[in-house]
Amino acid sequence: MKDQGVGRREFLKGAAVAGAASVASAPAILPEAAQAQPAAGAPPSAAGYSFLNLEEAAFVETLVDHMVPADELSPKGTDIGINTYIDRALSSAWGKGDRCYMQGPWSVGVPSQGYQLPLTPAQLYRAGIEATNAHCRKTYDNRTFDRLTEAQREDVLQGLSRGTIEFASGLPSRTFWGVVYQNVMEGMFSDPIYGGNRNKAGWKLIGFPGAIAVHRENVERYRDKEFPTN
Repeated sequence: MKDQGVGRREFLKGAAVAGAASVASAPAILPEAAQAQPAAGAPPSAAGYSFLNLEEAAFVETLVDHMVPADELSPKGTDIGINTYIDRALSSAWGKGDRCYMQGPWSVGVPSQGYQLPLTPAQLYRAGIEATNAHCRKTYDNRTFDRLTEAQREDVLQGLSRGTIEFASGLPSRTFWGVVYQNVMEGMFSDPIYGGNRNKAGWKLIGFPGAIAVHRENVERYRDKEFPTN
């Protein structure tokens, strides 16, 4: 999102840390609707995606292009591949909740306990996108998020980040936002092997040269030798 008081470069430099904090401080609420979320198979994915369906792909693409617009500093989010990073993450073991405790019991927690919902990250995305689009339809003449104006999209994202948007399903909007925000930052700055940070655009933005294998010839030369300390 745009911030008139802070330069984009400075904003993105601290974004990953802020994103992690927003997840940790998100309200740990267990809505009945989320508890009853079925573990049904995913609908057919959109072309080029392994998880996102057509409506979800439109949402994610619009969101990443709004949060990371094209300017003199970098290409837009979809050109950087942030949408691809998110799709791959959701279809991976992380998205399926392989490292999440999913046994319950489920109850209201405190922010310091972190994520407290009985949904895998992929299920959270699916439910969150559906709920956000339902809010948009109700608020903006039956239009989904991807069909809103730039100002309207900004209002929606600000509402998600502040937790002022209340989903009819009971899903905590700020928890959804915290995970999405963190993923956008990861897609911006992670190793390009994961689909985001295409052409090292994120690294170039912050002046990071990347992990370049330019010292292979020195491996044997310094093998088993003491590392110099001065």
